[in-house]
Amino acid sequence: MTVTYNSSAALGPFLNSVIVSEPSPPPVTIADNLSADIDECRAIAAEFGATVLSLGRNLGYGGAINAAVRSVPLSYEFVLVSNPDVLVHPGAISTLEEVMRANPQAAAIGPRVLNSDGTTYPSARRIPSLRTGVGHAIFSRIWPSNPWTRSYRSENATGTEIRPVGWLSGACLLIRRSAFDDIGGFDQAFFMYFEDVDLGYRLGQAGWQNLYVPDAIVTHTGAHSTSTDSLRMIAAHHDSAYLFLSRKYRSWYLAPVRWVLRGTLSIRSWWATRG
Repeated sequence: MTVTYNSSAALGPFLNSVIVSEPSPPPVTIADNLSADIDECRAIAAEFGATVLSLGRNLGYGGAINAAVRSVPLSYEFVLVSNPDVLVHPGAISTLEEVMRANPQAAAIGPRVLNSDGTTYPSARRIPSLRTGVGHAIFSRIWPSNPWTRSYRSENATGTEIRPVGWLSGACLLIRRSAFDDIGGFDQAFFMYFEDVDLGYRLGQAGWQNLYVPDAIVTHTGAHSTSTDSLRMIAAHHDSAYLFLSRKYRSWYLAPVRWVLRGTLSIRSWWATRG
């Protein structure tokens, strides 16, 4: 299943890649967040035999996926969640499903995500801590190779083996339906960004594993609807980062640290959007 918000330009290539990726491709549900191009989305969905779930309002990525999951039968043991600006490579879905079935302790399985230039995106990462979060926030733009950003992105551990990770990019991942339902799905307090970090964290807290499977491959083209409003999305990213870390470190005695974190992220957001 996928989510659209003025994403009709990316939808056709995505649906086509799903169909040609497997001998028996899975059914696709498209949750639409009140797109202006809903008619185009419906026409494309009809062409590829997909179902459009019109939400009537913008629930954000996690909220839309929650609604889509609720709309399909409980007999669906696994659910593939994907951005519409993703191209699924042949065999990727079946590979993810095979690994899920072989690992009953796993609740989320993520593929290798390629950028449009063929490089590997760091889609399998550690859960951010205050130290890595603050270091990444302060230095990632002026010192991209800093140790906190490298640690957060796990860039030195991409590898070729299946391995457990803290969280997986919501751009594309296979989810065990029972685990997803047990923790209440995506937290809709995260309207955009960090909903996948939070999901991986809560699955881990509940005793499940998140597994990275590099033999399953997808390409994230980057043709996402958020590119049309990049300044607002940068602000949303920093707000969500603060929400996640402030919840993870919610103890009263950490209040001064949260204040510093809020100030640091606000300055970084201003720096990223200026000019």
